[in-house]
Amino acid sequence: MKVGDPLEQGVDIGPVASQAQLDTDLSYIRAGHEDGGELLAGGERVEWKMGATSLAPTLFAAKPSDRVAREEIFGPVAALLRADDYEHALALANDTEFGLCAGICTTSLKYATHFKRHAQAGMVMVNLPTAGVDPHVPFGGRKASSYGPREQGRYAVEFYTTVKTAYTAA
Repeated sequence: MKVGDPLEQGVDIGPVASQAQLDTDLSYIRAGHEDGGELLAGGERVEWKMGATSLAPTLFAAKPSDRVAREEIFGPVAALLRADDYEHALALANDTEFGLCAGICTTSLKYATHFKRHAQAGMVMVNLPTAGVDPHVPFGGRKASSYGPREQGRYAVEFYTTVKTAYTAA
């Protein structure tokens, strides 16, 4: 992924929102190393014009107990967790106090349907990125990834409602 000025053609990632956020992101990278995670990619600052600071997309092979795997970072830092099978992967995905968005990549309609129903997240994606959602539908998480009503969409007014839609053919 190309890091730089987001207004330039071909750039995927722009600058970090603030110096404080960059400091936070860098502290998570240090924690990833301290917890014994294996740095697979990135981890370094990228300087570009006008003194803006970006962070290269960073990926750790981690354990479920590592901070980079347990906390919301809000920066280009992610953790890869190995799972034995689908059931183990779903358990890992749900074993968190957060639940903003979850995703699965699969060719199995069985697993896609099961994941959509059982992933404990406010938004669930199948074969799609977990960012860049439609601004016309509710946006929000579950567990500690939610604060108040859903943002956007008509469900924003339903402050105390957890919305779920289910269909059954008779």
